[in-house]
Amino acid sequence: MADFFTSFSPKALPAARAARLVRRASLSAAAAALLVLAGCATQPPREPSTSNATTSLTTQTNRAYHGRFAVQYVDQNGQQRNAYGNFDWHETDSTVTLQLLNPLGQTLALVTSAPSQATLELPNRQPLTADNVSTLMQQALGFALPVEGLRYWLQPSVAPTSHARTTPDPQNPQRLSQIEQDGWTIDYVAYADAPATGVKRVNLTREVPPLQIKLVLDQ
Repeated sequence: MADFFTSFSPKALPAARAARLVRRASLSAAAAALLVLAGCATQPPREPSTSNATTSLTTQTNRAYHGRFAVQYVDQNGQQRNAYGNFDWHETDSTVTLQLLNPLGQTLALVTSAPSQATLELPNRQPLTADNVSTLMQQALGFALPVEGLRYWLQPSVAPTSHARTTPDPQNPQRLSQIEQDGWTIDYVAYADAPATGVKRVNLTREVPPLQIKLVLDQ
C-alpha cells in the first residue's frame, strides 16, 4: 500500500488530477470495505464443535450453586436405592468441585472434575482418581451425576459438545422447558421468582442404566 500512495503522490501530479485520484482511491477503499462486511454478514452460523466447547469452558466466569438433591438408582444387585441430602457446587473456569452432604451436613463425597483428571474423596478413604468423574462415582457410589452436562444444563443451556433437542416453556418461550441430550432428559420444573433469576427446580432422568435425579437450587 505504501508503494501505491507513493507512486501517485499529489506532489508528482497537477493539483486537480491528484485530487481526482485521491477521491477515486478513497471510494475504492470504501467499496472494498463494504464488500468485506457484506460477506461476513451473509456467512451461515457455525455449528458448535469440540474446540469451540473447550474455549467456552475455559473462559466462563465462576459459578456456585447450593441446594438439595434426591437420587433414585438401581445398584449392581438390581435393587432400587435412594440417596438424598444437600450439595454445594463450585465452578472455576474448567474445574468443578461438587460436595454431597447428608441431611445432617456430613460429607458423603467430594468430587473434583478437571479437564486432565477427576478425583473422588470419600470419608475415611484414600482419594480415587480417573479420567472422568462418571467412572469414579459409578464405581464408588453406585450412581453418577452428569457433572459435565450439568455445567450447562443448570444455566440453563445445552452442552455444545453434542446434538440436543430443546423444548421452550409454553408460558415463556424465552425459557427452556426441556432438554434431551446424551441420553438424558432434563425437565425444568420451576424457575426462580423475580427479582431472582435462574433455575429453581430441575429433574434429570436416564433410562440406561436407570437413574432419576431431582435438584432444588436455593437462591
